[in-house]
Amino acid sequence: MFIKSHHLPVPFMSKLENTNRKNQAMLLSITEEIDSIDPLAFYYGNHSIYSGARFFWKDSDRETIIAGVGNAAIIRSEKGIQERYTEIEDKWNQLFKEAVIENSYKDVMGTGPILFGGFSFDPGTIKEEKWAPFSSAYFVLPSFMVTVKKDRTYLTSNVIYTAHDEEDFLEKWIIQKEKVIRNAKEVPERMPVIGKVAEHGSNEWKQAVDKAVEHIRRDETLKKVVLARMLTVQFQERPLLEAVIKRLWKKQNESFLFSLEAMNHCFLGASPERLVQKRHENVLSTCLAGSIRRGKDLKEDQKLGLVLMKDDKNRKEHQLVVDMIGSVIKNLCENVQIPEQPELLKLSDIQHLFTPVVGKTRRNISVLRFVERLHPTPALGGLPQQEGLEKIRQLEAMDRGLYGGPIGWMDGDGNGEFAVAIRSGLFHDDQAYLYAGCGIVADSEAESEYIETSIKFRPMLRALGGNIYE
Repeated sequence: MFIKSHHLPVPFMSKLENTNRKNQAMLLSITEEIDSIDPLAFYYGNHSIYSGARFFWKDSDRETIIAGVGNAAIIRSEKGIQERYTEIEDKWNQLFKEAVIENSYKDVMGTGPILFGGFSFDPGTIKEEKWAPFSSAYFVLPSFMVTVKKDRTYLTSNVIYTAHDEEDFLEKWIIQKEKVIRNAKEVPERMPVIGKVAEHGSNEWKQAVDKAVEHIRRDETLKKVVLARMLTVQFQERPLLEAVIKRLWKKQNESFLFSLEAMNHCFLGASPERLVQKRHENVLSTCLAGSIRRGKDLKEDQKLGLVLMKDDKNRKEHQLVVDMIGSVIKNLCENVQIPEQPELLKLSDIQHLFTPVVGKTRRNISVLRFVERLHPTPALGGLPQQEGLEKIRQLEAMDRGLYGGPIGWMDGDGNGEFAVAIRSGLFHDDQAYLYAGCGIVADSEAESEYIETSIKFRPMLRALGGNIYE
């Protein structure tokens, strides 16, 4: 028999008491509005309890900020690039079959039980040990989650109950909920001390660019391929990752911020690129391809932006992405709107060609169906999609892991948002592996592409205290 608690909502207790107790696991979830709390302080303050089982998310519009601690459930897949989406969604839906959920704020996106996580860029490539904890797809249902929307704060508490749990497990759940809220504390300003930053195979990477250009010029099928490279950062001691996130928040406020922990590994970054957002029937994707550096002053910056807008190579590269994303959205939506001309998205170190694509879903399709169809876009993979992936496997000779893959969240109704995990790195103990890439087309030059990737490394390096590409 369940022990009643005056700290649990009456509707929740009523649902719980009317549920037949069975042997299978059952999701219990409660969402309540609470006093204002800094999500990053919540994330940091619970490090000692939930290290290796936390996530953080801020969208590019600063409308939704989510921090989760503890893993009520982990859902993962080791399947191939297409099958993994179905496996994750099936396992997620299974949790809801016997769930007892109390959420009076269902209209507030990002509250209630949600899954947060990501898909690796390409499960068909070589496997590197450092990415092993994340699998082909890795998602978590947090034990406790703070969501901030329009200056209002919500706490969602999740637990997987089984018939073998002790009678007082609800009371223990309440005590732990109150504890994690009290644990919130401000993240200190602590810059990590870098011992060494090492490039890997720069000359080989440039040679790979030349090979890709040669292949594109002689092959009428392959139009574009995206090649990435990696830096290794060695610290003198393990960095405080919360402080890294805090600095990214200050310097890359217009980007998506994300952090996902698995055991003693953490993947984090600040990406300007949305893959897809689904709010009920409303769908938004963005095309981000073609870039140039920022100017030293307003006049130079505007001049560089104009150069980018008129640059034939970058406009062609951008249009490839628009055509592919537009085709996917048109296939799954109606009332699709795509501007005829791109605009400029100006970030701290770089400016991009940017085109939004919006539509209305024709039927009840989850956000994962869009993710499945969109990833990888030509902005991170290539065109055609399969040929681009095969060329990346051939020329890169490394495991991108979560870099370049979809990362984000989804709820039980199929809503959610995913970013493309660029401008990012994998942290493990006193090391970080940073990644950056660029699109290779027939007009690409290896040296200029190398410089472009160097610019793209800057946000993460600056957050870590490095300045080798300034």
